[in-house]
Amino acid sequence: MPDSYMLTDEIAWTEVAPGNRRAVLSHRPEAMLVAFRFERGAIGALHSHPHTQVSYVAEGAFDVTIDGATTRLDAGSSFIVAPNLVHGVVALEDGLLIDTFTPRRDDFL
Repeated sequence: MPDSYMLTDEIAWTEVAPGNRRAVLSHRPEAMLVAFRFERGAIGALHSHPHTQVSYVAEGAFDVTIDGATTRLDAGSSFIVAPNLVHGVVALEDGLLIDTFTPRRDDFL
């Protein structure tokens, strides 16, 4: 099968922090798709990186902080983070974020 596809049984989850794990769903050097699964109360710590990030709230609800401003987002909402802005999340309930990064985050591989 070409490298263009990632099948469900090939997805590997990695624990990032207590109650937070991620799975790289697909990637090329110019883009990456990643799932982040959160348990209620889990924290995606404030951080920054040189990548543009676009995130979709697939399940749950999160307090999302970007550049010091916090907004509550529910399933179906999305957000975008410009390169080098400090950002993070707190899961208000069990949830799932689907993130895209450009370029790819090689530190996730």
